[in-house]
Amino acid sequence: MAYPGTHDTSRNDGGRPALHSGGGWHRLGNALKTTVLLAGLTALVLVIGQRLGGAQGLMFAGFFAVVMNFGSYWFSDKIALAIHGAKPLPYEQAPWLHQMVERLAARAGMPKPKVYILPTAAPNAFATGRSPKHAAVAVTSGLLQILDKRELEGVLAHEIGHVRNRDTLIGTVAATLAGIISYAAQMLFWFGGSMLSRSDDEEGGLGNALANLGLLLVAPIAATLLQLAVSRSREYGADATGAELTGDPDALADALLKLERGAELVPYDRAPATSHLFIVNPLHRGGVMSLFATHPPIPERVRRLRGMRASTGGSRSRGGWEYAY
Repeated sequence: MAYPGTHDTSRNDGGRPALHSGGGWHRLGNALKTTVLLAGLTALVLVIGQRLGGAQGLMFAGFFAVVMNFGSYWFSDKIALAIHGAKPLPYEQAPWLHQMVERLAARAGMPKPKVYILPTAAPNAFATGRSPKHAAVAVTSGLLQILDKRELEGVLAHEIGHVRNRDTLIGTVAATLAGIISYAAQMLFWFGGSMLSRSDDEEGGLGNALANLGLLLVAPIAATLLQLAVSRSREYGADATGAELTGDPDALADALLKLERGAELVPYDRAPATSHLFIVNPLHRGGVMSLFATHPPIPERVRRLRGMRASTGGSRSRGGWEYAY
């Protein structure tokens, strides 16, 4: 499938000052958050195993946790891409898109990520990979249809910002582990009735069964809350890095407004546990559910981006953004 080639990518980046390199503390913080996330989700798996299977369940859960953590670190990017049916986008089908990604990656001082396409009309994008050397950027076909060149570049810069800030590892780990816990809890809920009531004849059997049932109901919520603890702040940081990469915070702000509207019109509910990976929440939720949103509010993100305009040294023109190189 060929994608629109109307995006002009001819621009000279020569002479532009280097991107600031003050990301050491951010990377250290993300490493700490990843460790805490892994520890928290591992503890949750061990508790479930012990409650449902006693000593044997605890041993099985411990083995499962080791395999799960190993797989999450080394293969979480491939799992996330496979879950959404992402396919590598050949260079010849969209050379302008590959050139845009390559230019932004060079600006960020990192290798060019692999480029993937998601065959869905829902406009969105995400980045994945455990490090800049093992990164990928995935865009939906709907995204390529509704954004202009400036806005698309802003979105790609945001995703490359995630990679540069080492956000992608913690994002994919959280998506993989939370998805596994949620799935395991559902399976145990529907097919684990005998385990839930196994101790009815023992002392406190009914109480234990109710406690086990409560644990299975609470486990997915706890996994979601752990995701929320590490998700929202990443978006603000990637917005700022993306705006710095392009020198055009308004481009990303305009794109976010379009994508928010797109999520309302074409929600994307495949693998909800991975919704925090995307640049905007693909599941349009309002009311009380907004309290559990994995993304900060779009109006606040747009407000912050608009406020960055003066600090980037750029100015709008009738034909678009004029970069200050």
